[in-house]
Order: sequence, then structure tokens, then C-alpha cells
Amino acid sequence: MKEIKDYLVRELQDFFKKANFSKATLGMSGGLDSAVVFALAVDALGKDNVLPVLMPSMYSSQHSVDDSIEMAKNLETKYEIINITNVYNSILESLSPIFNGAPFDVTEENIQARIRGLLLMAISNKQRRLVLNTSNKSELSVGYGTLYGDLCGSISVIGDLYKTEVFELANYINSEKEIIPKNIINKIPSAELRPDQKDTDSLPDYNILDTVLKAYIDNHKDAETIVKEGFDKNIVERIVTLVKNSSFKSLQVPPKISINL
Repeated sequence: MKEIKDYLVRELQDFFKKANFSKATLGMSGGLDSAVVFALAVDALGKDNVLPVLMPSMYSSQHSVDDSIEMAKNLETKYEIINITNVYNSILESLSPIFNGAPFDVTEENIQARIRGLLLMAISNKQRRLVLNTSNKSELSVGYGTLYGDLCGSISVIGDLYKTEVFELANYINSEKEIIPKNIINKIPSAELRPDQKDTDSLPDYNILDTVLKAYIDNHKDAETIVKEGFDKNIVERIVTLVKNSSFKSLQVPPKISINL
């Protein structure tokens, strides 16, 4: 993990130097991925050059906001809070004649993510900051992200780390002192785009997901071989289908820092 952390910091510094930028911004959700990217960015660019932006909606938990603020204080950085509820409601009102009473679904979830992407890009333009993408390899592999929303950014910092590896990196970052609040590491992963949402509502448990993804993507094993190794056939086929059906998204995400250690 030390090698990985140091490598990501160096690559991030090099990317900014080549792009002739010195400042960054990112969406701070109160979740693990954005917290790890935030910590890496401060290491790479300095605390005065990284602006985390909290963009809660009516579905955001108070502890996510509080945890994000606590981390900003741990790193001694400024932060901004922009509540997106009014913008979200305004967009839904504009679309109501077209939606015509259709029930809440992934559409409304994606609208929230895209509002956040729009706000980050506006801050990027106005303050000359590059937006850091905070998606991990698990999410990117199965399409668990919103195009032009949380998948936006100039560079994908942890896009080559599976979720379980992001947990390991977070614990390493905290090995000398608590930088990432423990609640961020210990909480159940959630996009918080609808009431009581959990990642496992849409995805298998990350330990299973990552093991299957590593076998399928990294080791080039087919579904039949993975099943023979002891995995549930339905879960393996579901994961492989998610990877195949979301492959178009991988063509539209930011360049990622490849881990070649």
C-alpha cells in the first residue's frame, strides 16, 4: 500500500505539471472513494490547492456531511457546501410535463449526479482547477456510475484500484494518524441517491464482486471457469453481463492512473 500511495501521488503531481495546473477540486460525498482521493490530492498538491465540495441533497445523511467536514478539518483545507435540493426540484419541475407522472427510478438518481458534475465543472472553469474523478475500478467495470455526473473529471485517481483495495489504502493512509474519519471507512457504502440506498442493492458484496472481476478482467478467465472455481453461477453471470453491458461507459470516463508496480 505504501508503494501504491506513493505512486499515485507522484503520478498525480506529474499529471498536473504536464497539464500546467496547480489546483484541483472534487466532490466530497462522505464516502470512502472521495475521501481517499481527497487525501491523495492533498499529499500531491498541498492543502491550499485542493477544494472539496460537499453537495448534499434531500437524500444525503447528516453524518456524511459531518464526516466530510471533519476530514477537511483534519487536512486543514477549505471546503464548500452547495445544497442541490432546489436545483434538483427545479429540474424535475421542468421535466414534469414530459415525465407525466412516471415513478421515481434511476433517472432521478442520475439527475442528482449530473447536477454535481455540472457544479464541479463550473468551479473548475471559474477557478482554473482540474476536477478529480473519484470512481474505483469495481464501479467502473460494472457501470455503477453516471455519465456526465460522477464519472466526469480530468483524471481518474483510483480508477485502477478495486473497492477492496481502496479500503486497504484508506487504512494505510490512517496508519500513522487518523486522516480519514473512521466512520467513512466503517459505514456501509451508499451513493445516497434515494432513501436508505446501499451499493449492495445494485451490486454483489464487494469481496465477491472484486474476486470475480479480477478473475474475469485481470486474469482473462471466462464465466464457466470462474464458476468451476466455486462461485455461484448466477452471480458470476450477472457480473459478466454488467461488465459487457456497460463497456460503452469505459470509453467516456477520464484517463486513469494505471497501477504498474
